Amino acid sequence: MLFRSLAAAAFAASLALTFATPVQALDKRFTDADGDMVADAPKDPKQWVDPPVLIFSYTPVEDPAVYAKVWDGFVKHLENVTGKKVQFFPVQSNAAQLEAMRAGRLHVSGFNTGSNPLAVNCAGFVPFAMMASLDNAYGYEMEIITFPGSGVTKVEDIKGRKMAFTAQTSNSGFKAPSALLKQKFGLEAGKDYEPVFSGKHDNSIVGVANKDYPAAAIANSVMLRMMARGVVNKDQIVSIYKSQTFPTTGYGYVYNLKPELAEKVKEAFFSFPWDGSELQKEFGSAEPPQQKFMPITYKEHWQVVRDIDAAMGVKYDCKG
Repeated sequence: MLFRSLAAAAFAASLALTFATPVQALDKRFTDADGDMVADAPKDPKQWVDPPVLIFSYTPVEDPAVYAKVWDGFVKHLENVTGKKVQFFPVQSNAAQLEAMRAGRLHVSGFNTGSNPLAVNCAGFVPFAMMASLDNAYGYEMEIITFPGSGVTKVEDIKGRKMAFTAQTSNSGFKAPSALLKQKFGLEAGKDYEPVFSGKHDNSIVGVANKDYPAAAIANSVMLRMMARGVVNKDQIVSIYKSQTFPTTGYGYVYNLKPELAEKVKEAFFSFPWDGSELQKEFGSAEPPQQKFMPITYKEHWQVVRDIDAAMGVKYDCKG
């Protein structure tokens, strides 16, 4: 496997030496008889959902208007395969996306790396796919970035300054860098630096490029796509730290979707023709290039993220 899981596991293990609080299991509403760590479909067909319109969303890391166009071809393909009308839902925040699926208003979705555990445990999300290259290479790195002339030339220089994060559910935008800053560099939020939250990776990246933030933690896959579109220029950004590789956005469906429909949703992802598509144009600029959907399991591919959450004492508290 091309994902550098050993390095990622070593990173998580080093953090776990200090923090060892286990995370919470699935919400009491769900069952997991097969031990795959995701909610089982209800046994009673009366509890299945078979909506006339499938609601689909992409993780809110960038401008929703841009991504409505990027996903339009896929939405049409999903309609053809499932026989359902599909509506793209441009969510504005991770919290709104999670609540929409938990409340039954969202059926198929891509949740960002850090939100996957919360979506699985609290909203009944069943991830089954992830973007990858043709040879199954996948993943992204967390980078801490600054701008030329900021006075921040190494991570230690963040001390006494503002540090931009995206949202508290984000792996690369908050959880991993927070743990790293404390464990490796001895920098604690509120004590050694002032944490601020931009809401999205693109906000943090543009904020650094415009010199609004002296430093920010971001997913470099987002940054590379923004550079490819000309939203920011390479000479506006300086990277001072790059992590090991993490899994990217996980795609899946809500646990109580009618099983036959859930299988059609999976079929749509794995049969989507990437060549010449808007998805290929947008995500092909990543490193590694994202050129298809590959099968994944939450139990295996999100182990490193769960390890980091456990190291930080994160609990998947499901409200309501």
